[in-house]
Amino acid sequence: MEAKRDQNYVTTLQGTLNSDGSTPINILAVAADNTLMVDDGTTGSDNGPTNAVRDDNRIPVCMAVSESDGVTPVVIYADSSGNFLVDSN
Repeated sequence: MEAKRDQNYVTTLQGTLNSDGSTPINILAVAADNTLMVDDGTTGSDNGPTNAVRDDNRIPVCMAVSESDGVTPVVIYADSSGNFLVDSN
């Protein structure tokens, strides 16, 4: 899978597929109000990896830092429908 690009060649947002921890997946948004599609309250397993997954063009997917130490990189998962997986508390 490849990240989509706009007219200025800026890549779109991708996450890592939660079921295998290695497949890049394009994240979907609602065009009418520019909001991300999410699956809230999702729980699951840590399928890795510790480094950013890259798409077919070697573009890295989205990562964040751990809420426990604010330093450790964490891969952001998405489901097979292109929904970002979130846990709102």
